[in-house]
Amino acid sequence: MDVQLKRGLLDVCVLAAIKNEDSYGYKIIKDVKPYFELSESTLYTILKRLETANMLTVCTAEHGGRLRKYYHITKAGLGRIEDFKDEWREVMLMYQFIIKESAEV
Repeated sequence: MDVQLKRGLLDVCVLAAIKNEDSYGYKIIKDVKPYFELSESTLYTILKRLETANMLTVCTAEHGGRLRKYYHITKAGLGRIEDFKDEWREVMLMYQFIIKESAEV
């Protein structure tokens, strides 16, 4: 898969993972595991990129005697998910065109 396409998809997947409730790194990895593999190094790169883009915020809280970073989606992050849904409709139309052309050859 094209690296840029995959990067964009993973960004939206991480936003979707925290859409309904704040979460932390290990839980995000666990939540997406039934769908795809996501390494810690990849996840934390994505989280930093999304924070820089103001699509999520980070707060630190103590849990079990240790500090844990919790991630919260912002309005911009929710907007990115909605934009993605619109973009995905267009991608699906292109996919249908590609499949149609392949069947006719």
